[in-house]
Amino acid sequence: MFFNSVSFAIFLPIVFVLYWLVFNKSKTSQNTILILASYYFYSCWDWRFLFLLVFSTLLDYFSAIMMENSSTDTKRKIWLWLTVGINLGFLGVFKYYDFFASSFAVLLNGFGLKAHPYLLELVLPVGISFYTFHGLSYVIDTYYKRITAERNFIDYSLFVSYFPLLVAGPIERATHLLPQVKIKRDFNFEKAKEGIYQIIWGLVKKVVIADSCATYANAIFDHYESMNSLTLLLGAVYFAFQIYGDFSGYSDIALGTSKLFGIDLLKNFNYPYFSRDIAEFWRRWHISLSSWFKDYLYIPLGGSKGGTWMKVRNTFIIFIVSGFWHGANWTFIIWGFLNALYFLPLLLQNKNRANMDSIVLGRNLASIKTLVSMLFTFSLTCFAWIFFRSKSIVEAFGYIKRMFSNFHFESQYLNNERYNFELLLLVLIFVLVEWYSRTREEPLSGKFSWIKVTLALIALLTLGVYSDYKEFIYFQF
Repeated sequence: MFFNSVSFAIFLPIVFVLYWLVFNKSKTSQNTILILASYYFYSCWDWRFLFLLVFSTLLDYFSAIMMENSSTDTKRKIWLWLTVGINLGFLGVFKYYDFFASSFAVLLNGFGLKAHPYLLELVLPVGISFYTFHGLSYVIDTYYKRITAERNFIDYSLFVSYFPLLVAGPIERATHLLPQVKIKRDFNFEKAKEGIYQIIWGLVKKVVIADSCATYANAIFDHYESMNSLTLLLGAVYFAFQIYGDFSGYSDIALGTSKLFGIDLLKNFNYPYFSRDIAEFWRRWHISLSSWFKDYLYIPLGGSKGGTWMKVRNTFIIFIVSGFWHGANWTFIIWGFLNALYFLPLLLQNKNRANMDSIVLGRNLASIKTLVSMLFTFSLTCFAWIFFRSKSIVEAFGYIKRMFSNFHFESQYLNNERYNFELLLLVLIFVLVEWYSRTREEPLSGKFSWIKVTLALIALLTLGVYSDYKEFIYFQF
């Protein structure tokens, strides 16, 4: 069940009515209906994988209690590593086993040893990376006594399985979400209105921007051998806006949907393409994942407290692991490695936290420098996205080689019967709207909101209905 589907448009109002009019007597009844709705929502993908979600919930719930009840640190540590090992074990089998088996076979073949690996070819359970990280953060926080173990199984089950964030985040923390599900929620009209606005804007990002860009990006990436330099450059830009509109659009719909039920989720995007350096980009892009790796991997490894070597080592570890988290392919590892290289000069010069202020432009040289910095950061990001989008490293390098070798910059007619420039105006309008809305959570709020909502709905009805129907990119992770 996709957020941009008719089935979800039917599902959401039904759950909303049941939640506020039938199951509104207590916190327990509210949480129960949300759990049932979440399990139904997840079963629409493949009901067989519900057992994984339930097992992960039970494992983390009981492990946290056992850690808290343990009389010695050794027992607490045993429960921690047992839980972490099982969670990562399931994730590894479903997501990474075939990758490691195939890569090892290629390595052996390179030494002249014939290897025929046994591949499981398992279907990847949707959302497994996200709900696994939900549970891991809870267990680790319990181990370090940042929180107490949750005894109410219904409350904890909702924390793990809450349907707006279940399949593609944001990756929530128990310290943020559990306190909200442990109290009864009262209907707040203003919050619900904000939620509807955010859902509409998320649909605009996904259906109007991301899906339109995907049509062009797919045509270019799938036939890059016949494309000229200008078209290949535009292909990288189109994919940059596709993945941003796709993933941030999902996040907006998730946050807006959750507001309808009186629950706030972590903000996951903060206008990342207006970043002035790559460090700022990662403070604005997929914020919940970046902060997760910082808190549970980078800091435990020593963070920035050690010498230069430790800082560099930890930076490469966190970016490469982040890339590998996205998928079992060397292209994602190269993507993570590239971002680490981008980050390295800032780290060595202690400038990785240089751009923490708001972006303000005026008629001066400083503003020109800011614009150049944003354009340069966006260019670096687009270049790295080529590896993220490509099916293989060979394809990625072939794309880049052709982009920097043929030097033809005339407009091309794509095989899907469209010119590149048909999309540029739409992207430019989207960038301008986001720029003038960069200080707000989403562009449809504030003054003249009814006019902006009307225009957004017109865009959905006119441009959206003609865009190709596509899944959300991050569902595969």
